[in-house]
Amino acid sequence: MGIYNDKVMQHFMNPHNVGEIENADGVGTYGSPVCGDMMQISIKVENDKIVDAKFKTFGCGSAIASSSIATDMIVGKTIDEALAITNKEIIDELGGLPPVKVHCSVLADHAIKSAIYDYAQKHSKIYKGLEGFDPNADEDDHDAEQEDSECGTGSACSVKCGR
Repeated sequence: MGIYNDKVMQHFMNPHNVGEIENADGVGTYGSPVCGDMMQISIKVENDKIVDAKFKTFGCGSAIASSSIATDMIVGKTIDEALAITNKEIIDELGGLPPVKVHCSVLADHAIKSAIYDYAQKHSKIYKGLEGFDPNADEDDHDAEQEDSECGTGSACSVKCGR
């Protein structure tokens, strides 16, 4: 168990916000059947603020921990603040992830944006943080984006998945 820090283990063993919001304002699902990690995040929004968030994740401990901390991070935030959260901030909030597990934070970041995208579509809202966002982009596309990101470990999923 030495590859995970205490905070990651805490969120894996006792995840926060597990479940699904009934009549959610937005739902985002993202994952890779190749990697086996799938995330669904549902949000409840009032006055442009996320008042509740829940997740359902099928995947490894890092995926569960990333989903747990990501939902903690967005509750109480405005839509714009939630859209500004990056996968690197999710990693930092967890106190780090092994390089081959960084893709789990990318999945969480994308699932958040997908849930907000769903909310925006349902309520005819436009958010600057969604410009150019494609909720249907596959993980290979997202990995390519991560190659140039500040975390610099965009190929982490290909290491895990063997692609």
